[in-house]
Amino acid sequence: MHSEPRTRRAAVLAATGIAAAALIAGCGSSGGSSSSAPSTSGSPSAPASATLQTAKDPTLGTIVTDSSGFTLYRFDQDRSNPSESHCDGSCAVIWPPEHANGAVTVKGIDSKLVGTVTRSDGTQQVTVNGWPVYRYSPDTKPGDTKGQGVGGTWFAVTPSGGKAAATANSNPMPSTPGY
Repeated sequence: MHSEPRTRRAAVLAATGIAAAALIAGCGSSGGSSSSAPSTSGSPSAPASATLQTAKDPTLGTIVTDSSGFTLYRFDQDRSNPSESHCDGSCAVIWPPEHANGAVTVKGIDSKLVGTVTRSDGTQQVTVNGWPVYRYSPDTKPGDTKGQGVGGTWFAVTPSGGKAAATANSNPMPSTPGY
């Protein structure tokens, strides 16, 4: 019978989807926090510096990217005043923090709005207007914005530290009754 391999494959795909959703939903539940005090301990895995730049997305407008053009995101469970990062452990695997261990270079962003926060592991994470910023692992090429709106708490960050939102002329997904 051919239905058994299909059923098994469907079960594996469903389990993978559930596991991914659990990891995404769990982001921020660790309760880790950071302060905005500078760190004196360096991290061998953190780059010496970071570069932030702006990019124009046809749906989201002007957003912030890293030096390679990958979209940077902010997390609603973080804090901006004072800066605190609440994405650690498995969350930080899916949403890697934008690290900096030195000066942060900016292109198209007010340098007064860019800073760093010390994470619970002692590394420095870049902030925009106090909001810690992250990449999204499923964004596989520059310009991807697959993390936009994930879990209703992750949003591409604007040059002012705000949440990017779809523009009025973008095509919203059709609504389905009952959802």
